[in-house]
Order: sequence, then structure tokens, then C-alpha cells
Amino acid sequence: MKVLIYGSTGWIGGKMLKLLSDLSEAEVIVGKHRLEDYSGVEKEIEEAQPTHVLLAAGLTGRPNVDWCESHWDEVLRTNVIATSVLADYCYQQKIHLTYFGTGCIYEYDPKHLMGSGIGFTEEDEPNFDKSFYSKSKIITEKILKNYSNILILRIRMPLSDDLHPRNFITKITKYEKVVNIPNSMTILSELLPVALDMLLKSKTGIYNFTNPGVISHNEILDLYTSLIDPSFRYQNFSLEEQSKILKAGRSNNHLDVSKLCREYPEIDTIHTAIVKLFERMQKIERASTE
Repeated sequence: MKVLIYGSTGWIGGKMLKLLSDLSEAEVIVGKHRLEDYSGVEKEIEEAQPTHVLLAAGLTGRPNVDWCESHWDEVLRTNVIATSVLADYCYQQKIHLTYFGTGCIYEYDPKHLMGSGIGFTEEDEPNFDKSFYSKSKIITEKILKNYSNILILRIRMPLSDDLHPRNFITKITKYEKVVNIPNSMTILSELLPVALDMLLKSKTGIYNFTNPGVISHNEILDLYTSLIDPSFRYQNFSLEEQSKILKAGRSNNHLDVSKLCREYPEIDTIHTAIVKLFERMQKIERASTE
């Protein structure tokens, strides 16, 4: 097996690169061309002759998705056009493609009420269009899902044991105020090994890729305060108040992960997994001060 990875310098891509590099049965090649360099990517694939491509590259915006609201052309070129060109080339060459997409394409609605326990399935039509980032990912998914060689993993609000700037925990601890809304989230330390297994087995189709259940911002911050920083304090504000300081809306939803859990029943619920995450983070923090 030979895996070519794009986006290895990114947060999630870097974690996947490490997991892949630890495998004896896989030869790993790091893509050196940007996705928009079509001829460079095509030549790279021709020379590498991979059996699998892992795509963890894309524009999410810095410091957040509001950046995408004023950079439509760049977002379209990378997230939609370049990604679709890569997908089509992989299809032509009979190469399996694993694509990290997003679950931020839904928002609670009358059929999926907050707190109802009813989540959006992989078959539900996306209903969130309040950010250009989400719009671009919806378009891309609608294209990619028609290919028979592609695995689409919908990640949401990724959490990790370290306090990396892209970690959702890090983000909300930096905010002056947060909304207290339950959401589906992805704990990377648990789910990225699952992604690796799915890649190795050449699984295809769309999967909601989060831990079962939902958790609120307050629940996360309360655990952070209890286990990491007892001096930490936070305040809440409403969605209406939040909207006044953001250029783009934010997706809040519950994803149904029944499909994923039928194949990987060992995945912890979000409430169990988040406690384990903070316990690991606590050990890391303690070790760094010793």
C-alpha cells in the first residue's frame, strides 16, 4: 500500500501523517504541490503511483471562518475546484481517496430540534448556508459523493489533547463570551485512528465523523476549569448577541452517527471521551511543569 497525503503541514493532516508513518505496511509520500497546481499534482501522482490519496488540505480561514467571507475566489479555487479536480483524477486512475469534509453544513431545524436527540443523517440535505466556508464544502460534497472511489468523513469542532490553536477547546477558552449550545464534536485522538482503519480498508461513502451524542460549550469549559485551570472564568451570550460580532453565521447541530457506530461500536460517547481527553491533557500539563 502506498499513501500520498496532501495537507500534512496542517493540524489534522500532521496527526494523520504520524499515524500513517507508524504503519509498517504502508509507504507514505508527502504531497509537495498545492492543490491549485493541477499539473504539479498530476505529475506527482503519476510519479508516486499511490494506491490511496489522503486529502486533509483546504481553506478554513485564519483566525476563523469569517476570513472566507472576503476571500470567495480563493476558497472556491481550493475547496471546490482544486479538490474536485483531484477527486476526478483519482477516479480516472482508480486511486482510493479519503477526504476530510465537514459536518458544519446543518443547523437545528423543526425536524431536528435542539435537545430532541434526533440528529442529521448522511442522507439529509444540508440546510446551513450562513457562511461561505460551509457553502463551499456543501458544493464540494455534492460533487464528490457521486464518485465510487471516495470516502468522505464529516468532522465537526475537532478537539484534541493538546492546546493547539486549532483545537476547539483552545478557541473557546480565548473567547470573551461563548454561546451555550449542544453540538456534535470530533475527538481526534479517538477518531483519527478510525479514519486510518477506514482508509486501509478502502471504505467509501459519506460518514458523519463525530463521537455519539452532543455536548455544550459550558460543559466543556466547566471540565476545563475543573481539571486544567481552576482560575478560568467565562461568560455566556445569546446567538443574537454573537451574530453582531461575526461576519458569518455558525453551524450548530447534532449529527446522527449510527452508520459509523455500526461499523465501529467501540467509539466512546462524547461525554465519556471528553473526560478521557481532559485527563490526558491534565497529565500533559503536569508533565510540562515538572
